[in-house]
Amino acid sequence: MNVGQMQLHYKNSPITEGILDSQYLQLLGLQDESNPNLVVEVASLFFTDAEQLLNDLSRELTQQNVDFQRVDVHVDRLEGQSPSIGAPRLKNACIAFRHFRNTCQETNIPVYLRCLENMRQEFLLVKSKLETLFNLEQQIAAAGGTIPIGRPHL
Repeated sequence: MNVGQMQLHYKNSPITEGILDSQYLQLLGLQDESNPNLVVEVASLFFTDAEQLLNDLSRELTQQNVDFQRVDVHVDRLEGQSPSIGAPRLKNACIAFRHFRNTCQETNIPVYLRCLENMRQEFLLVKSKLETLFNLEQQIAAAGGTIPIGRPHL
């Protein structure tokens, strides 16, 4: 397998694994020669915002008197931002949190913390996959290779 094939395989693996979805492909499709760093820029903004929301959720859920209205706002924002990068598993983890929020008592903090940990793990998985892909692309470019712009072929 040559370098181009390896890159294509890695670029497609988060999609075939269900970590990323068609929204990610659409984002790739918007990237072109005039904006070759679009995906990296969108991902960087998403990483920063999502990390902040997860930290805010953690802080809220460890308060003695949890403000569940604020918790709900943070979960809603994270769920709403997940499609911007095409992260369906993270979005589903947010939905699961909301489901527990609707069915569990507010005093059941351990359940909320487990849901939060699941959300954090899904976020870290998306971040790790994309950062590895971005690093691979930088190495290819540094070695004088070319990076295909736009949507990968599945």
